[in-house]
Parts: sequence; structure tokens; C-alpha cells
Amino acid sequence: MQGDIRVQVPDTVRTFTQLFSCTPRGARLARRLVANRMDVWGFAYDSEASEAVTLVVAALAANAVRHGRVRGRDFRVRLVLRDSEDARDFVRVEVADGRTERRPVLQEPSDEGGRGLLIVAALAERWGTDLCLGGTYKVVWAEVRVPCR
Repeated sequence: MQGDIRVQVPDTVRTFTQLFSCTPRGARLARRLVANRMDVWGFAYDSEASEAVTLVVAALAANAVRHGRVRGRDFRVRLVLRDSEDARDFVRVEVADGRTERRPVLQEPSDEGGRGLLIVAALAERWGTDLCLGGTYKVVWAEVRVPCR
């Protein structure tokens, strides 16, 4: 009896994690470093994938600075790219901040803001929030589809 021999090619997982000061400058730096990381991973600065991930990070980082700021605590950005031959590729964007009692809510924008989560919802396949480490911080995450490479 001869069987089908299938070679399993392991998934490649790439990650990027960085802490940023919970300031507008920290949010700008997060956006720039994420654009650079996407380029390093093979998604050119002007590619649709890079622009989508960078916009999601920009929106979530701005929310962390504006709504998730806790005195003396930074926010963290984490990207996870899983390359797989048998699955669609996604970049998972995670932005963690210390304001656990304020969970993001998708709502109509106003003159003062509110467009960030609409951008995230439009660009991501799905998004949500999680409480972590005994409720000491929250993570707002989004999964952005990128082309298989």
C-alpha cells in the first residue's frame, strides 16, 4: 500500500513588538516604525498591505494616547505575520494600553473625532479587545489581510 507523502512546510511567524511613550509623538513613531517593519517583511511602503496595516496602527495608537493613557505607563504595539502555504495571510495588529475600564466602542464620528475605529473596521477582517494579565492592561487588536507571498 503506497500512501500519499505530504511534506509539511512549517508556518513562518514574524513578530515585531515595541513600547512607545503614551504621547502624540509616541503614536507618530509607532506609525513610522510599523511602516518600516512592513517594508522589511517585503511589503513596500506604498503597497496596499503596508498602508492598511499602518493606518490601523495609527488609529489604534492615537486611541491609546487619547483614551487609554495612564500616567507613567507606555503603550505597546505588536505585529504578528503568519506566512502559511495553506492559509490566507494576515497581519495581527495589537495595541495595548493601561486604561482597562475604557473599552473602544464603534460609533458615529463627530467634529471632535471618532473616525479611528471606523477606519479599523473598514480595513480589518475582524477586530476586538481583550483584557490581559489579571486586568492590568487591555489589548485592542485587528487582523488585516495581506497578499500571500
